[in-house]
Amino acid sequence: MKLSKRLQKIESMVSSQYDHIWDCCCDHGLLGAKLVTRKAAPYVHFVDLVPELMDQLENKLKRYFPIGEEPNFHSLSYSQWQVHCMDLCQLQLQEFKGKHLVIIAGVGGDLMSTMVKAIAQNNAAADIDFLLCPVHHQYTLRQQLIALDLGLKAETLMIENRRYYEIILASPHNNNGVSTISPVGDSIWQCRNQEEFNLASGYLNKTLAHYQRQQLKRGAEVQPIIDAYSAVTLQYS
Repeated sequence: MKLSKRLQKIESMVSSQYDHIWDCCCDHGLLGAKLVTRKAAPYVHFVDLVPELMDQLENKLKRYFPIGEEPNFHSLSYSQWQVHCMDLCQLQLQEFKGKHLVIIAGVGGDLMSTMVKAIAQNNAAADIDFLLCPVHHQYTLRQQLIALDLGLKAETLMIENRRYYEIILASPHNNNGVSTISPVGDSIWQCRNQEEFNLASGYLNKTLAHYQRQQLKRGAEVQPIIDAYSAVTLQYS
């Protein structure tokens, strides 16, 4: 069950405070399986739209993590699990009591914004945190999180195969330890060593170059984004 560097980082940001963890757009289910093994929550759910993949995943889960008719969480050495072959935007979390962590990775910020908005609006009464790792359009996603009045619990920056990733843990503002989400990030620019400084500097330069190219096509529409990233100051302590 070898996780990529990116999935390892996402997994490391999952705390043990949740009753239900949802591994969404889970593909082969490696992240969720690791969480099942770790017994990160009483229940781990796998959600994706592709029937063939989900059938294969369910068969593997039954093989490695068999669960009887009425399993007892405390007697198992791993989490209970459930596979859902469905549109993520149709999730109904109210059917499952407790605190939820919805993990979405591997899709762009535009699509992820749509997913988060649908889940939040369709489950307004549920207690939900979101752990998000978009492949691009991070600024768009952050704007959506702000519009939904979500706050920040943690954020980190990493690189894998020469691609930069932001990982954002968002939570309702009324939860403990939550701060305001910045449209361009905050703590990801606060570096503790030269390695982190080089990482943040490379990401900032690449992001600015991307939006400067976009400006040739989209004109003034992109200028506020360029201004926001241009105002970022790297801190090295």
